[in-house]
Amino acid sequence: MRIDDHTIERIRQSADIADVIGDYVSLKKKGANLWACCPFHGEKSPSFSVSPAKGIYKCFGCGKAGDSIRFIMDIEGLGYGEALRHLAKKYGIEIQETVLTDEQQLAQNERESLLIVLNYAKNYFQDNLFKHEEGQSIGYPYFKERGFSDKTINTFELGYSLEGWDAFTKEALKNGYSLDILAKAGLTILKENEQTANPNAQKSFDRFRNRVTFPIHNVAGKVIAFGARILKADKSQAKYLNSPETEVYHKSNVLYGIFQAKNAIRTKDVCYLVEGYTDVISLHQAGIENVVASSGTSLTSEQIRLIGRFTQNITVLYDGDSAGIKASLRGMDMILEEGLNVKLVVFPEGEDPDSYVQKIGSDAFVKHIEDHASDFITFKAELSLKEAGNDPFKRAELIKDMVGSISKIPDSIKRSVFFQKTANLMQIDEQLLISESNKVSIERAKQKDKDRERENNRQRLQNDLPKGVTLSKPTPPAFDLDGMMSFSEEEEFSGFPVDFVPVQPVNNPVIDSPEAPRIVVSGMGIQELECIRLLINHGTKEVDPGVAPGVTLMQYILSEIDGMNFETPIYQEILTIFREQFLLGNILNAQHFIGHRLANIQMEAINLSTERYSISEAWIKHDIHVPTEEDKLADLAFQNILRLKKAYNEQQMKGLMKQISQTKDINEQTRLLEMFMEAKEIEKQIAKELGTVVK
Repeated sequence: MRIDDHTIERIRQSADIADVIGDYVSLKKKGANLWACCPFHGEKSPSFSVSPAKGIYKCFGCGKAGDSIRFIMDIEGLGYGEALRHLAKKYGIEIQETVLTDEQQLAQNERESLLIVLNYAKNYFQDNLFKHEEGQSIGYPYFKERGFSDKTINTFELGYSLEGWDAFTKEALKNGYSLDILAKAGLTILKENEQTANPNAQKSFDRFRNRVTFPIHNVAGKVIAFGARILKADKSQAKYLNSPETEVYHKSNVLYGIFQAKNAIRTKDVCYLVEGYTDVISLHQAGIENVVASSGTSLTSEQIRLIGRFTQNITVLYDGDSAGIKASLRGMDMILEEGLNVKLVVFPEGEDPDSYVQKIGSDAFVKHIEDHASDFITFKAELSLKEAGNDPFKRAELIKDMVGSISKIPDSIKRSVFFQKTANLMQIDEQLLISESNKVSIERAKQKDKDRERENNRQRLQNDLPKGVTLSKPTPPAFDLDGMMSFSEEEEFSGFPVDFVPVQPVNNPVIDSPEAPRIVVSGMGIQELECIRLLINHGTKEVDPGVAPGVTLMQYILSEIDGMNFETPIYQEILTIFREQFLLGNILNAQHFIGHRLANIQMEAINLSTERYSISEAWIKHDIHVPTEEDKLADLAFQNILRLKKAYNEQQMKGLMKQISQTKDINEQTRLLEMFMEAKEIEKQIAKELGTVVK
């Protein structure tokens, strides 16, 4: 079952944005909007804007934005379904649910079954630890030797798996759990060479045997997997063993300790990132609760984005050995690329966060972090300059490496600050660093174009293949929606990537993955942005009631740019939605995109419809009229269409010139030259309309 569309719409209509956010921050009216200090990051001057008219919020400091549902998801760390239920309870709305298709129901039942059996396993392992003789004599003493109190053991729901080959599986089967679900949950291993059509004939054994267990929770606190450590000195077995990937667990999307840490991370506005389970548990017990671990994997983009839901600041705490340091550096570049702020702390040789906090205590540990936290540029420079010495080639490689890291930062102001710092540290001209960064960015853009072209070619080939035949393609692991979005009732939309915001369904196709953050650099891109901004904010309005009554801006623009495609992916995506809906006779307003289920479209719509500044109340008081966009809509639309056509025409001219220079056929050259002259004439006409000069 999932919440039906009518109920979702009732919740959306009832959940007044100012009322919802007002429960968490103090809002003050300024012009048409309400303002406050952002609840998602620390600040002294209000940059968090709420627009009651549009039903949206946006922070101009950290970039957080959304509607009332997204706010509850972010502030409470809830999934979509849980946020809807939270708001339904607040406004006294009875939840109505719809029946899923047989396929959807089957998938949901399986996910629910997996979560139920994983929770059963957690309770079973806990009981072993506290009540079974083997757990009391082997598992419990291990945790005590690590210095963990009973309260800490219960907080993280630690346990113990018995030594017997199938002790857990037998007990689970006795309690009514099927062998199939136990295997799919990664708790039981079926002996493949002896599998038969009869499940009762399959031989099975427990995955976790004679190990202490560390349940892995999703953001909502549900157990989705286990880590387990062997206590015997047995070189034939791995020291740590983790659950395999399942329908509810995908390790690249999960952070160990996120459920216990999320509130502290939000409050402290910083997340400490460590390597191991025991690092997380020891720091938490010492009162340092804003700490998570990468759950036995190298740091991934999905894990970084998960942290970004609660803070924009990460401090990496890794062991003092060279392997730990190198791992930190690899992860830092990824953090920078995701737009988060990152610092790094290294501990004395032979120490890790677990051992060090127990050695010096929590207060001294926190002071060590404060005193030794380095930004990535300072850290890289200090670490590598020792190795480079006076060798100019090694210094040059180091500088290139640092520039490569800086170029990944999306924020231009932050990039500028780090270029200045690098120039001072390395005693090199800042402009030279910026030029090198531009080269790196161009190369990356070229590579992305190649990748995109390769994928387009693959898709074209796929379309030509017979039905049922599929080209092989490397695919990322499936996203664990319950883990990342924490859906309490499993009513998520199957197949949505984690970055998507599954809000009220709209009549447009679901796209497999959101585009990368918008970067507008070309003249065409700027005009595309303006065109989409006008469509989103004014598409339903009459473009010129006096001249063409009843003609909307959406109708006017779409007819004028018919056949033209945008080069910026996100704007082409939105333009396609406008075109498809227009053909169906629908005129779309801003709310259609602000409430869109794809996060990239929702965020872009909010960015393009949010006004940072408002007209002074003193001007309004003295009846000083300031023309609005609506007053000059016809001129704005006309100018934008001309500039779009100008940019489009210029691209065609460049393409024609390239073709002319590359062909040796006189007749073909003549034909291309005639086309170029026609385009040149169009350029002159557009320039005349715009009042510009063509050389």
